Amino acid sequence: MPLTDLPASRTENGSAVIRVLSYNIRSMRDDNAALARVIRACDPDLVLIQEAPRFFRWRKAAARLAAASDLVVLSGGATAAGPLLLCSLRATVERTEDVLLPLTPGLHRRGFASAVVRVGGARLGVLSCHLSLQADEREAQAGLLLDHLAGLGVPYAVAGGDLNDRPDGRAFRRLAEGLRDCWAVRPWGTEYTSTPADPHQRIDAVFVTEGVEVLGCGVPMGLAGVTEADLVAATDHLPVLAVVRVPADPPTPPLP
Repeated sequence: MPLTDLPASRTENGSAVIRVLSYNIRSMRDDNAALARVIRACDPDLVLIQEAPRFFRWRKAAARLAAASDLVVLSGGATAAGPLLLCSLRATVERTEDVLLPLTPGLHRRGFASAVVRVGGARLGVLSCHLSLQADEREAQAGLLLDHLAGLGVPYAVAGGDLNDRPDGRAFRRLAEGLRDCWAVRPWGTEYTSTPADPHQRIDAVFVTEGVEVLGCGVPMGLAGVTEADLVAATDHLPVLAVVRVPADPPTPPLP
């Protein structure tokens, strides 16, 4: 489906239509020019990255990707064990927080990159995650994700990432019970995110809290200036693009 089927970013009487992209970029070990083309073609306001570079000169690599994608670095990277947030200049950053999750011996360290941003009159929590390959740890991390979003102190939030779990898995179901799975609410594009050469499973997703309207979500195909070869060359996952409408931040009640 053409990307023009989805609304463009805009503000509406204080509320904001926001384009959110979730993408596992495999530490930028593949075709970085193709990767940047895919991100630019999605025209996102917020990008939830997984497997960002974490080692030698990782900040420079993140900055290069942001610049090539016409975005800026918001938070995360090595300080969040891989999740990274990029944003457009539409977003005004209120605060950021990188979280390292409990380490299970023998398994990879995991973390969250999170922030609170304002777009127009809307105030929004944002979180990128990459959950464990081990089922019990993965389910526990899903619970920690819900706890972290609740602790951001904002009425609305969006979270996404590589869940390493399918919709019938325990971790995926736990997130879908506490949040709203954007693809399930309003599917658009195609569903499967892994692998680009043979899409056969949905292990990447974007979720929102109650009150956020989902206008469409799925794997974007037919991107202007992007070929199917670009999607295969960019990384080992397909991206998930969600367009949501976030209400204006409720006014603070006056002091008694």
